[in-house]
Amino acid sequence: MTSMSLLLAREILDATTHLPDGATLVIPQVGWDDYEHLLEELAGRPHLRVSYDCGRLEIVSPSAKHEKYAEFIDDLVRAYADSRNMELEKLGHTTWRREALAKGAEADGCYYIGNPERILGKDTIDLKSDPPPDIVLKIDITNDSSRKFTIFAALGVPEIWTYDGSTVRFYELTDRQYRLVLESRFLPGLTGKLLADAVKISATRGQKTALNVFRQSIRSRKK
Repeated sequence: MTSMSLLLAREILDATTHLPDGATLVIPQVGWDDYEHLLEELAGRPHLRVSYDCGRLEIVSPSAKHEKYAEFIDDLVRAYADSRNMELEKLGHTTWRREALAKGAEADGCYYIGNPERILGKDTIDLKSDPPPDIVLKIDITNDSSRKFTIFAALGVPEIWTYDGSTVRFYELTDRQYRLVLESRFLPGLTGKLLADAVKISATRGQKTALNVFRQSIRSRKK
């Protein structure tokens, strides 16, 4: 890296230490090498979400509520997959990127459904040769993730879920664009409403009760 790149990196890293919860830092005209260097430097701050789109770098500092929603939806997804005896591999906040496309983004949750041999045993997943996750989850409490859709579309992610604090929406990649759908293609029978209802219950009755209610709802739908 050049001295200018190192100076830029130090300035950005310093700015992230003062980034309030829910705030976004945007830096234009950042080179790919600088982006990858920043990802390495920020590895010790996993709560931050970093995206890169043809030189535009964006760093988001999620709120505690943001993280709570992401973790609980993660639990719901596991419960649903287990109820259907489906293979599920969760990769959390993994950064997905390809230099050739000059694009990269981090999920709030991401999932491979079925065929776990595609990624099992791999410490690093390279999208030049490995498939992207089947589903990416984005929490839109303080930031609109729609800007990231073009990044995930370019990376070939088949399905994106968003949650804005009240509604879970599913989007399916069709002809390089995401269109709204009612049901997940990878977890048949699962709807955004099922997830959103469970999250709503968790806010007043706790996550354990909400998860139990969710499981009961799944069982009743199977009968």
